[in-house]
Amino acid sequence: MTKNNINSINSNSITSTKKIILGLQHVLAMFGATVLVPFLTGLDPSLAILCAGIGTLIFHACTKGKVPVFLGSSFAFIGAIALTLSQHGIGVVKGGVIAAGLVYVVMALVIKKFGVDTIHSFFPPIVTGPIVMVIGLRLSPTALEMSGYFYNTQTKMSEIDFTALLIAGVVVITMILVSIFAKGFFKLVPILISVLVGYLVSIPFELVDFESIKEAAWFGFSPTAWEHLKTFPVFNLTGILAIAPIALVVFIEHIGDITTNGAVVGKDFFTDPGIHRTMLGDGLATILAGFLGGPANTTYSENTGVLAVTKVYDPSILRIAAIFSIILSFIGKFGAIIRSIPLPVMGGISIILFGMIASVGVRTLIDAKLEFSYSRNLIISSLILVLGIAIQEIPIAEGISVSGLAIAALVGIILNKILPENI
Repeated sequence: MTKNNINSINSNSITSTKKIILGLQHVLAMFGATVLVPFLTGLDPSLAILCAGIGTLIFHACTKGKVPVFLGSSFAFIGAIALTLSQHGIGVVKGGVIAAGLVYVVMALVIKKFGVDTIHSFFPPIVTGPIVMVIGLRLSPTALEMSGYFYNTQTKMSEIDFTALLIAGVVVITMILVSIFAKGFFKLVPILISVLVGYLVSIPFELVDFESIKEAAWFGFSPTAWEHLKTFPVFNLTGILAIAPIALVVFIEHIGDITTNGAVVGKDFFTDPGIHRTMLGDGLATILAGFLGGPANTTYSENTGVLAVTKVYDPSILRIAAIFSIILSFIGKFGAIIRSIPLPVMGGISIILFGMIASVGVRTLIDAKLEFSYSRNLIISSLILVLGIAIQEIPIAEGISVSGLAIAALVGIILNKILPENI
């Protein structure tokens, strides 16, 4: 009997009640990261949860219900969305996220036409590794500022909020301890546990706004969520150039996530239903998120981790989790609790998560066993790192600018194609 047949029998033998419990577990696994992205960017957490749930159902429809994947908020877009929202407003962010989703859709069509290998040739590890590192490193100052440390460029002095730093430190230590020493399911939710501990520690310092929780309705969206929902997308070239190109980087992340998911389940999802279908599902989900005011979506490794632990690969359980997410998004008290999480708590989480993003870029280079004695590899990686970190925005016309990340990615792609190999 094959591994897949065994998994099928195990899935079929699971009762509806157990499927509901397993679905709730998947909600817990994705929850911390999904609400963290809107918290860091200024978007509404309830809308992010709603978009994750609906987006997951769209993904399953595109993939014939065969791939056990949950979609959540993408970390790769945090910096671009936060900056665009603060400078241009939610309408421009919506336009940029929709454009990013369209990039996914175009990539899906290109993959179907030319195959994965052709597309992958434009984004080898020497390009994607440094770009992922840049994404994490560009966000690191934000994490420290949220945690109570700020360097004043005018006075040339550091400013420290010791209370905030204490809370952030407790969160960091908790996350380290849980990640290393926790067992079983608890090891899968270090973010959730760390946020809870940080929240409780913040209460004696009067950093938690209980009044907003008390005033929030039990059902319905917050005023911010309604404002974001009602705002029409604005297809501003600056917003599109700041947000959409990141989809080209996340494309590689998507391929990696689907590869990992298939390895855990024991199936080749590249062939059936096809990587072009998974990419299409990602794209359509992100387009919907753009219209609703949520962040761009991506496949979640956290839920693949739950699959590996439970050994239950039934995609219908992920759809149950999606339905739970949609229901939670409409509970007003729940959204108010999320918004009441103190900034230092999220700062402590961000210190590790943003560092992990950069570390994933390093791991990409290590796994590829790239030879850095070659000048070609040194040149490509060094230019991507310097340009991506040092450049914030470059104006190219009135009201139009390009992010340093987009410039770094473009330079890396071009150099990878024109510089000779093994030199």
